[in-house]
This record gives sequence, structure tokens and C-alpha cells, in this order.
Amino acid sequence: MKLDNKVAIVTGAASGLGLATCQALAAAGATVVGFDLDQEKLSAALGPQLKGIAVNVADEASVQAGIDAVLETYGQIHIAVNCAGILGPCKTLSKGQLFPSDLWNRVLAVNLTGTFNIIRHAALAMSANDPEDTGERGVIINTASGAAREGQMGQAAYSASKAGVIGMTLPIARDLAEHGIRVVTLAPGLFESGMSAGMPAKVSESIVGSLLFPRRMGLPSEFAALVQHVIENAYLNALTLDIQCGTR
Repeated sequence: MKLDNKVAIVTGAASGLGLATCQALAAAGATVVGFDLDQEKLSAALGPQLKGIAVNVADEASVQAGIDAVLETYGQIHIAVNCAGILGPCKTLSKGQLFPSDLWNRVLAVNLTGTFNIIRHAALAMSANDPEDTGERGVIINTASGAAREGQMGQAAYSASKAGVIGMTLPIARDLAEHGIRVVTLAPGLFESGMSAGMPAKVSESIVGSLLFPRRMGLPSEFAALVQHVIENAYLNALTLDIQCGTR
């Protein structure tokens, strides 16, 4: 799908991978609307050139309102990129205390249910689009994580939520194929972001030390470049692509 004159929504747009994705897609000619929880933070991050809407992806009514606002302003949605996510680090059992159920539910609500909320409502909007020459009506890109397969200590909820994103990619792609909508998930390793900044230095240094080349954290712009490629390459569908620099 060509990005020029397309309308894209990006969640988690106020920082990190989401913000870099907004900037890359806008530079490629798309009209971009960023979704994030905090309107003030979102507007400051996106600047005057890009539009932002306060949306809680874990709240279906909020997602519906955000999608409706985009459709009211621009008439269509062609691209949806799910970057919203939280870590929620906690051990299953620590000093006699159990992993809190409310924390587990919150991580799953944002990372997994929130992703599915955006997928469902964006897909409905995309299904009304006229098809491109390629037959495409829309592209949906989700963000999983290397932790889905090789989670660190304290990442039970995070890893489970990201494994769920990978697990639903194929069946959703099969569901949406008849509508001309592609679904691809990206699984990043350790990237420079607010999320990685909150990790203990010992953990992040250990991960970086296990990399091949280049032995550093990924740059948000490198993630955004892969998002752009997936959108523009019509033969990518129903799969998860790792962008981890050989993390093991």
C-alpha cells in the first residue's frame, strides 16, 4: 500500500516506537493521527503538524470514540499501528507476596485486549474503503516483543500479553483476508524508549551483551522503518517479524 494520501492511526504515539512511527509515516506522505492516554503529553510530542487524540486502548468506548473522530475528520482509515503497551514488572512470588491480580489484568487489558480493540474497530472502518490496485483496503501492524518467547524475570504478565498478540495474528489475518486487510506483527527486542529506560541497568546491559551486530539498543527510527516497509510491501501478511539483532 502506498502511503501517500493515506490515513493512519498509531497508538502509543506520545513516545518511543509510536512517536517514531508517526513521524516516519507522516514524512512518507500519510495523514497520521496519534492515540495516547494523555492529551497534553501527546500534543507536546507530536507538535503542531500532527493530530493527536486521547484514547485509552483498554476501554472499548474510548477506542470507538477515537476511531469515530478520525472518520469524521478524514473519512477513511487505511492503516492502524498498535504500539501502546506497558511493562508491569512483578515476580510471580516475591517475599511471600503474590503477583497482584489487578496488575496482571491491567497489563493484559492494555497490551492484548487494547490491541484487539484497535484491530476490530479499525478493521470495520477499513472494510468500507475502495480497494487499491493490489486489492488492499487496509493494513494493521501490531507490536509484540522478544519477551513473548524469551521473557525476563518479572515479565510473566508482559510476556503472556505479547505472546497473545503473536498468537492472534494468523487467525485475525485469516478473518480479514476476505476484506483485503493485511495483518502483521513486529516483535522488537530492546529498543531505546521510555519502557527500556525503566529497566534495571543490569538487565538491559545483559540483553545488549547478548546481541550480535550492532551491539546496542535498537533505535525507534529503525522500528518505524520496518513498519513503513510492511505497509508498502503487499506480500507481507499473517506473520510475525522479529527485529531483535540476534537477541538470545
